[in-house]
Amino acid sequence: MINNVTLVGRLTKDPELRYTGQNTAVATFTVAVNRRFKNAAGEREADFINCVIWRQPAENLANWAKKGALIGVVGSIQTRSYENQQGQRVYVTEVVVDNFQMLESRATRESMGTGGGNYSAPATGSYNNHASSTPQMQTKSNTVPDFGRDTDPFSGGNPIDISDDDLPF
Repeated sequence: MINNVTLVGRLTKDPELRYTGQNTAVATFTVAVNRRFKNAAGEREADFINCVIWRQPAENLANWAKKGALIGVVGSIQTRSYENQQGQRVYVTEVVVDNFQMLESRATRESMGTGGGNYSAPATGSYNNHASSTPQMQTKSNTVPDFGRDTDPFSGGNPIDISDDDLPF
C-alpha cells in the first residue's frame, strides 16, 4: 500500500505548538495549496489542508515558520474520529508530516509582503521527523557558480596560441 503526500503551499497562520501528557511536542497547522486550474471566473482557488507534526520537528516548525511562509511538506494522510462534547462523532482527515522544508527566507517573504519585490536566494533547511533517527537540519549552499566563458583558469588571463598543426583532429 502507498500513502504518500507531498504539498507545497503557504501557512495560513502560525503553527500551534502543544505538548501531550508525556511531554511530546505536537504542532498543528494549515497549508493553503493552489489548485492547478482556474475556476470559471478565471481565479485560482486553493485547498486548505490540515497538517500535524510531532516531536522536535514540531518545535522547529513552530520556531521558524510563521503565517505566510512558503513550505514544502512530505507525509501521509491519516483519518481519525472522536466524540465531541455534544456526543457527536467527528471525523478528521489530516496529513501527518514526516518532514518539512522552508522554501524561502524570512527576509524574502517580508520584502515581498511590503511590496519591495526584491528577491534574494532562499535559505533552505529541511527537518526530518523519523522516530528511528535524530531530527537534523540540513542546509544547502546558496553559492552562485561563475559561468564566465571568456576566462581560462590555466592561461593566467592570456589567450592560448595553438597552431592548427598541433591539434590531433
